[in-house]
Amino acid sequence: MKETILLFNITDRNTKLKLERILLPLKLRIRRIPVSQYGQTLAALCGLEGPADLPSESAVTPSFSDPMMIFAGLSEMTLNRVLAGLRAQQIRIPYKAILTSTNQHWTPEECFIEIKKEHEQMHGLNQ
Repeated sequence: MKETILLFNITDRNTKLKLERILLPLKLRIRRIPVSQYGQTLAALCGLEGPADLPSESAVTPSFSDPMMIFAGLSEMTLNRVLAGLRAQQIRIPYKAILTSTNQHWTPEECFIEIKKEHEQMHGLNQ
């Protein structure tokens, strides 16, 4: 699989430009996922399996609005370069995950819910 980054809810133009400056030189496949595809699995969004039949775009309701990144097939070196670039450009995307055999069959919403729970636990926000 080609090294891929899935981007969700990255709406700020300045953030988009900064991300492109970080990611394009690394020759990563960048997929900006529209809300209409939030019913697909992460594996389908990465091209690892065929897409599911989804309702019409007008029937899809956004399930989360926070920015999220999913890293798929990145080498450790590439992942470290991406994360260092995010820090250097002061891009704050708290919800990030690596595609695994466990989460590849989740929808973006299911992944977001799990990442958010872990993030809150790590930062003591759910007490």
